Amino acid sequence: MGHGDRTALVTGGARGIGLEIGRQLADRGLRVLVGARQRAAAEEACRAVGRAALPLALDVTSAKSVTEAVREARELTGGIDVLVNNAGVSLDGELRPPYLDEDILRSTLDTNLTGAWRVAEAVVPGMVEAGYGRIVNVTSSYGSLALMNSGRHPAYRISKTALNALTRMLAAELAGTGVLVNAADPGWTRSGMGGPSAPRGPEEGADTPVWLATLPEGDSTTGGLFVERRPLPW
Repeated sequence: MGHGDRTALVTGGARGIGLEIGRQLADRGLRVLVGARQRAAAEEACRAVGRAALPLALDVTSAKSVTEAVREARELTGGIDVLVNNAGVSLDGELRPPYLDEDILRSTLDTNLTGAWRVAEAVVPGMVEAGYGRIVNVTSSYGSLALMNSGRHPAYRISKTALNALTRMLAAELAGTGVLVNAADPGWTRSGMGGPSAPRGPEEGADTPVWLATLPEGDSTTGGLFVERRPLPW
């Protein structure tokens, strides 16, 4: 089965890196489901992604929204072969430990960790049944324990560290099923989160997630963390 027969779901796909990931996946021949909290935003993004794109109202912080969106996706396309968990927030501002804002921590984890977990739970059974799947969790080097040398952006960093752990656990549980699970750091990229002064454009930021999302059949790359297509220490 070629990429043209595959369907990819990109959460947080209406702007920034998510939009570019969708565009690059469509360029490779995949049908792309653009997930966004507001359907109007998803519809607008689909015009930028191309004719192979379909809009999907998807709020990863709502279990009901995830269930309904995945049901709609299956009705539209028959199934989801690729999941890019790109939806994310960074809410810390200048907060640093030991100071804690519990509301910020809860909101950050609900999107960056639990949201990704919710969507994975909804799509993995279909992937296992089909014997094929690619899951890419968009993370950050800020979540790497080996590289953690400051307390900047604490809730964001902890959420990405936890997302990395989820990546490892999913990869281990799905070994041998044909479903590959990896994490991708897009680098500091110009976007709503990265800001206008970031050195990398969305095209560069999307490259590693798209590479992992389109690993060929027979590839065994799973349970890894990558930046610029190279391994990054956990």
